[in-house]
Amino acid sequence: MIVTMSVAEALQRRLRTVRAKMTEAQLPALYITNATNRRYLSGFEGSSGALLITADDAWLLTDFRYMQQAPKQTPHMEVLEHKPFLLETIKELLQAKQIRALGFEAATITYGAYVQLKSTLDGIECIPTARIVENMRMIKDALEVAIIRRAARLADEAFHHILQTLRPGVREREVALELEWFMRKQGATSASFEIIVASGERSALPHGIASERELRSGEFIKLDFGALLDGYCSDLTRTVMLGQPTDKHREMYHLVAKAQQHALDSIKPGMSGQTADAFARDMITAAGYGALFGHGTGHGFGMEIHEDPRLNNKSQTILEPGMTVTVEPGIYVPEFGGVRIEDDILITQTGIEILTSSPKSLIII
Repeated sequence: MIVTMSVAEALQRRLRTVRAKMTEAQLPALYITNATNRRYLSGFEGSSGALLITADDAWLLTDFRYMQQAPKQTPHMEVLEHKPFLLETIKELLQAKQIRALGFEAATITYGAYVQLKSTLDGIECIPTARIVENMRMIKDALEVAIIRRAARLADEAFHHILQTLRPGVREREVALELEWFMRKQGATSASFEIIVASGERSALPHGIASERELRSGEFIKLDFGALLDGYCSDLTRTVMLGQPTDKHREMYHLVAKAQQHALDSIKPGMSGQTADAFARDMITAAGYGALFGHGTGHGFGMEIHEDPRLNNKSQTILEPGMTVTVEPGIYVPEFGGVRIEDDILITQTGIEILTSSPKSLIII
């Protein structure tokens, strides 16, 4: 059964959840300065502003530029134009409500901002908080899942499109530009991150962003990209062969494909990120390539391209239904080339749903 949810319902639910988290932490007020968390809770897409949330009130504080836009995107909060120094408005609101303690996002503000916070809010206890909203964001609601499915589908369409352009003499940067141009024409705001197009020996660079290098026959081409669509990311990697592969090309590709499929077949809710990582890692290590697989098997994604949970050999985070993660093992042989195969998945009640569907047999162009 497909569960539908309106934007208004999703935002109201998130506000109720963050208030419950505040009650658990005994926080009478919470100051949100992280831009992603601000959009997650408010729906506001502007570039400037902060949230102040209490048990009974929720304010989006922004400047003159957004006073027409913000009320339309954030009907469940009171929108206020803050003073030139935003913290003065925060202080006035807290004093009016006789609130004497304020939680703030410790990972977001700089030390200088913290000093200003303490100085301006003299008499109000400033309490550092960690990951209140980020932990909420790990579990995607029905609205988020629907958007991520669309973003994943757009990445698949872009991969199908780009295969038609790969030929000797085309520069990696030209491939990246065509990928982004295609996704934008189909409705994406942008690519999810700087697109990776790495060919030949450069494909051994795990994050080899596109260069001026020309594609050549007899080499791997690693393509890692995604679409940023309605505030949410997708992340897809496929490695293709331009010209005929050698035995070494085939060995590396089929090992990565086998390890990735084993992970996809085995990952389920209730296991740790470390356990999920081992499904692919152990297979690659047993084949003698363990030292050439130096990153985690996957990571969470959503409003940001890299979020928790992590699938790596240290992660103790337990996978839960509603989490979206990548599964992307790879092998990178210096001076020769590299292979990575990546899909986006949704953790379900009983296993996973694979959101990306681009072919994974070795494509020879």
